Amino acid sequence: MKKRPFALSRDLASSCILAVALALGTTAVFLLIGRNTLGEAVIALLYLVPISWSTTRWGQLPGICTALAAALCFDFFFIPPFLTLDVGSLEGWLLLFIFIAVAALIVGRIQYGLNRAQIREREALFMYELSTTLAGAQTPEAMARTLAGELKQMLQAEWIQVIIQTDLPPTLIKISLPSTNPTSDKPDVLLPLLAPNRLIGEICIWRGTLPLPAANGVLLQNFAEQGAIAIERALQAAAELQALRDQLAANKLAQPH
Repeated sequence: MKKRPFALSRDLASSCILAVALALGTTAVFLLIGRNTLGEAVIALLYLVPISWSTTRWGQLPGICTALAAALCFDFFFIPPFLTLDVGSLEGWLLLFIFIAVAALIVGRIQYGLNRAQIREREALFMYELSTTLAGAQTPEAMARTLAGELKQMLQAEWIQVIIQTDLPPTLIKISLPSTNPTSDKPDVLLPLLAPNRLIGEICIWRGTLPLPAANGVLLQNFAEQGAIAIERALQAAAELQALRDQLAANKLAQPH
């Protein structure tokens, strides 16, 4: 486990080196074709292709390395005066500035999209694990404990409390994780557990080491909805079982001795 950070740093460094090599290779292709054939504007647009590819393939830092290497090569080889980093005209400065701004925007937008995709993937995996775990819980108390445990693990919350109100028999189920009291009396997020016809409970969340998602966000709303549906089904099954037991007991009493 101690070698893991070094391995990650080495992989990142390798990606950055490959990203710079990609920019240099693209520059070599442009030089073979000829700067007069392509023109500065076309070359600037074509440089965005390796920048976008390296960001998508390796991440933000290699994308930045590609953009910096491309900007230096673009200035050195394709903006007069050639073979120097000096820029000899206002038009050259404007072209270089626009290229750097567009490259930075592309790297940022691609990384933002990749981050959002990773977040959605983690959320989908979490919801799948939650549904699988809830399917194995048979009682409302077990489901409440499952909801509290899964939510605390995902959000790294300081304290989670799940409250469920049952009708038959009238019982208030409270599951709290951990067992110690939170630092404040008021929760940071309150999620109602809404069944199709009624309110069956609520989830109270106290923020821990990580910032909490918005209470009206998709993740927490899906979490509360899925939990409420599972608990409502368990309550209905318990009510049906109790009704069957009562009916059997009534039939037994009605039988002649």
